[in-house]
Amino acid sequence: MGLKGCEVVLDNPWNTYYAGQTVNGQVNLTFDSAKKVRGIIIRFLGEANTEWSDTRRVTNSEGRDEEETVTYKGHEEYFQIQYYLLGGKNSSEIELPSGTHTYPFTCALPPTLPSSFEGEFGHVRFTIKVTLDRPWKFDQDMKMAFTVIAPVDLNLNPRVKEPFKLELEKTFCCFCCRSGPLSVVTSIPVTGYVSGQVIPITCECDNASNVGITVVKFILRKRVTFHTQQPRAEKKESKITIAELAIGPVEASESRTFTQHLEIPPLPPTNLVNCGVIALDYDLHVECNVSGPHRNLSGNIPITLGTIPLASFKPPAPYTDVPAQVPTQAGEDPSMAPTQPVSPASPPNGAGGALGWNVADSAGAQLYPNIPPPQFVETQFRAPKIIGCDDSEHTKVIGDAFAPRYPTFQFNPSAPPMHN
Repeated sequence: MGLKGCEVVLDNPWNTYYAGQTVNGQVNLTFDSAKKVRGIIIRFLGEANTEWSDTRRVTNSEGRDEEETVTYKGHEEYFQIQYYLLGGKNSSEIELPSGTHTYPFTCALPPTLPSSFEGEFGHVRFTIKVTLDRPWKFDQDMKMAFTVIAPVDLNLNPRVKEPFKLELEKTFCCFCCRSGPLSVVTSIPVTGYVSGQVIPITCECDNASNVGITVVKFILRKRVTFHTQQPRAEKKESKITIAELAIGPVEASESRTFTQHLEIPPLPPTNLVNCGVIALDYDLHVECNVSGPHRNLSGNIPITLGTIPLASFKPPAPYTDVPAQVPTQAGEDPSMAPTQPVSPASPPNGAGGALGWNVADSAGAQLYPNIPPPQFVETQFRAPKIIGCDDSEHTKVIGDAFAPRYPTFQFNPSAPPMHN
């Protein structure tokens, strides 16, 4: 027997930190009998990995067709800090009696880290690994993941404060007749948002044609580009539907105006600053489906997702009658640069960064006095596993399946009041 349990307790209740903050905590090791070790090591690691495989048919040297599978990989390491909590590399054997042993630790995060991200073909991940360095035996490893956020202040980007209007127009030909135009104009007041906000959508459908609109869809999409370096540079793009709304129909020779609200769930901020192997963007895809054998209309509105909301943007009214949402699985903008954490740095008493975590607690309190504090909510995109290629078969994962937590704001009720 020996090791009965390992617990890593961080000073932040959400296990979530902003780049540049200090992570403080303690390791609690419980033994049901005496344990001999050379030392106890703790390692903090921040890295990004991408990987996928492609299979194709090739002709071999004998002229026969066969399948060839190539695995592409990309990797970046942002920091690695490792030291002994007990003992040392050349220490003599130490016998730990049964019971619980507690070891405090601290680690200052670099200020230029990208945000945590979990995707289908790659991730940006931050982990803590505790190792029992045992003489003449396999080491015992315990590993956990935590969230890092690179702040994105939307107020520093003038472009995302402007309204955006997407105009789609089409005329239809039937035999020798040409119809009047079908016009679909979609407007949003700004293009910069944070998780928890709703996107107010106004859609004006002016159908002077003889073809009906069956449905207009508004689809919030996450667009990810994964890059590799080995065995050569390649990229893979994926588009994931985050949330969706639909309106319609609009008959021929009819005009209608719709107002909808699309809520943004917990998501990582745009662009993953300082990550060279994963690029992240969002858009609002508008798709107008028409009846008959005609081509549909579609277009995109760029969306920038930040961690500090626009102070000038007034949220919409608390509630309007809207259809149910269907949840499913860039350039050098000034807002993409790391800013001062919107949570406090570790207090001077050494208690770490767990206190406050409030926009009003930061240096921007005078700038954004009306911004409410966020909650730190798990995203729906989880890590299938956190065991990496440098981990052994003896590595044990601490905690449940890991999902990063992102700052999520709530300005208004998200549902109508209940009626008696």
